[in-house]
Amino acid sequence: MNNIKEVREEMCKVFTSLRDGTLTGKEAKEMNNAAGKIISTLKVEIEHALACNSLPNIPFLEYDK
Repeated sequence: MNNIKEVREEMCKVFTSLRDGTLTGKEAKEMNNAAGKIISTLKVEIEHALACNSLPNIPFLEYDK
């Protein structure tokens, strides 16, 4: 996953797989946990930039729309 859009798309696939039974609850939980940790690191970068009164430059949050 190269950007936050891809994380979101993967998490939607996890939801679909859980719903259709091709993924167990335990697997989905672990994948969601990992995605949450990725997102938490982005929050830290944003909070740090705000604390330093600067604009964050986080390529992971950028993607072609």
